[in-house]
Amino acid sequence: MPLQIIRNDITKMHVDAIVNAANRSLLGGGGVDGAIHRAAGPELLEECRTLGGCETGQAKATKGYRLPARFVIHTVGPIWEGGGNGEPELLAACYRNSLNLARELGCESIAFPMISTGVYGYPKELALPIATRTIAEFLMENEMQVYLVVFGASGLAVSLKLFHDVRQFIDQNYVDEHTDRRQEAERKALWRQDREKALKHDQMLGESIFHDLFEATPLADSAPEPAENARPNLRRPAAAGPRPTAAPPDWEKMLRQTDEGFSQMLLRLIDEKGMTDAQCYKKANVDRKLFNKIKNNPGYRPGKPTVFAFAVALELSLGETKEMLEKAGFALSRSSKMDIVLEYFIGNGLYNVLEINEVLFQFDLPLLGSAA
Repeated sequence: MPLQIIRNDITKMHVDAIVNAANRSLLGGGGVDGAIHRAAGPELLEECRTLGGCETGQAKATKGYRLPARFVIHTVGPIWEGGGNGEPELLAACYRNSLNLARELGCESIAFPMISTGVYGYPKELALPIATRTIAEFLMENEMQVYLVVFGASGLAVSLKLFHDVRQFIDQNYVDEHTDRRQEAERKALWRQDREKALKHDQMLGESIFHDLFEATPLADSAPEPAENARPNLRRPAAAGPRPTAAPPDWEKMLRQTDEGFSQMLLRLIDEKGMTDAQCYKKANVDRKLFNKIKNNPGYRPGKPTVFAFAVALELSLGETKEMLEKAGFALSRSSKMDIVLEYFIGNGLYNVLEINEVLFQFDLPLLGSAA
């Protein structure tokens, strides 16, 4: 099952287990820890008193009590001290041990906060890759729906250089596609200086656009000028002769020539890449049930994020990605920010679906593998 990054309040997640970024005493505190204790009620604290605390990197479970989740898995993240005291290994252990404990409890879904990135000071741009990599490694061997829950865009931080590069790529391709940058800058300046002149300027632009659209569809050169006040002739011109009778189509031949569909192309590429089905859909961050639906229904067309997810998992070129999109009825468009982000990653040979999703999340765009 896929990993999904979402904005939500973790205490409201309807999952089998939520993870509490706790302190070593397990007796409550601030941040996520305090919010979970308040939502679960005093019974949670009473059970935590019986656990005898928890070491950094380890995990212990309690009931969920008044929470929508059946269980709370408490884990203690490392305090950031510069990265030289085993912090990365301890942070990875928090995610790994929590996932293993959830599996032992029979959980099919679990929600994590960003562990240690609050008062413990772990830099978000360093914590995020550890979280996604550890979760991805677990999901390659196990079936579980995993959520990484943040409260807002500031709760997640990708590499600043990567984010800057993608944003610049969007600006170069999306903005230029839709606006004249110099004209737009002049227009914004005019609106700040003189609203009345700006309004007239916009009206002139609108008239210019209308004129361009009208002129783009010229009349035939041979069409005569209509007489003044003359009524248009709406009668259909007489046929030049008897209409030829079309030969009946050879339907069997046409059907034999039908091109392969999306499902057939996907399965063919999986074989050509030497992958198993499970390796492909897990690398694509796609749910097994959705993959089986695609596999067993040759006419099924998934959503665009899912098509992109498989293109990334199969490490297709841009040309191959365009072909796969066409099989599902889509096109790679410069008028879509999501498409431009994917063009950046695929064009640069960057095929980590989780890293791509981190960037898509920052831009409030659909995540790969997150839709049918």
